[in-house]
Amino acid sequence: MEPETPTKAHVVSSLMSVKKKSGKTFGEIASETGLTNVYVAQLLRRQAQLKPDTVPKLRASLPGLTDTHINQMMDFPLRSYDPSIVQDPTIYRLNEAVMHFGESIKEIINEEFGDGIMSAIDFFCSVDKVKGVDGKDRVVLTFDGKYLPHTEHKVEHMVSRLNLQKD
Repeated sequence: MEPETPTKAHVVSSLMSVKKKSGKTFGEIASETGLTNVYVAQLLRRQAQLKPDTVPKLRASLPGLTDTHINQMMDFPLRSYDPSIVQDPTIYRLNEAVMHFGESIKEIINEEFGDGIMSAIDFFCSVDKVKGVDGKDRVVLTFDGKYLPHTEHKVEHMVSRLNLQKD
């Protein structure tokens, strides 16, 4: 009988336990691995795939990671989320901010780049802490995505059509 595959929640719980035992923050792990703090969190939450070149750095930063952990992190991730997380005030406010500023952000992207979008695949994200002019802590979110222009849909550029016409 084959061993049962652990659930994503079980894997994430185990990975987060290793992080907690290390006593390190996402930022500290990020500095030691050369990754962004958000990408480190995504790796440990199984929202991103660990690449072979990063394994030695991550092992050095989190020596509690087992071979099983590494193999799980190198597997294709399930980039899902629990819909109930939208109830969390931080996530709710983030959604609210994007919805509130989204139309203006879209207009500026179009004005600066043309008709297109910001990629969420070729995308970097970080969270930083700075002091405001009033001395209070402020959250800085950086979304750094590749610009992807919308394309005109010409039949002559549609490879599948071209292949069908050859037959």
